Amino acid sequence: MAGFGNGTRRYPRSRGRMGSRTGPDRATLGIVGLVCAVAGFFALGIILGPAAIVCGWLAMGRSWAGPRPVPALVAVALGAIDTLLALIWLAGATGTGNGLL
Repeated sequence: MAGFGNGTRRYPRSRGRMGSRTGPDRATLGIVGLVCAVAGFFALGIILGPAAIVCGWLAMGRSWAGPRPVPALVAVALGAIDTLLALIWLAGATGTGNGLL
């Protein structure tokens, strides 16, 4: 009976003592969000802007509290500006011609 409990001493990750390593870490998400935000100013802003916001938000740990990494915060801010500019550009591209000309 004594042999059942000592298997976790050799493998500390088996009992949830360390974080999951399946997904991208927060630093990578922050950098990806920053790249999406900068690229969104030049092309596909309506897609890359919200992608930058999501990546930055996930990189911040889905919270505004506590210390925030700089790339994640910049990604959220630039992504919001990028999305807003893309929406203004789309609204201006429709025009007021009502489809007549």
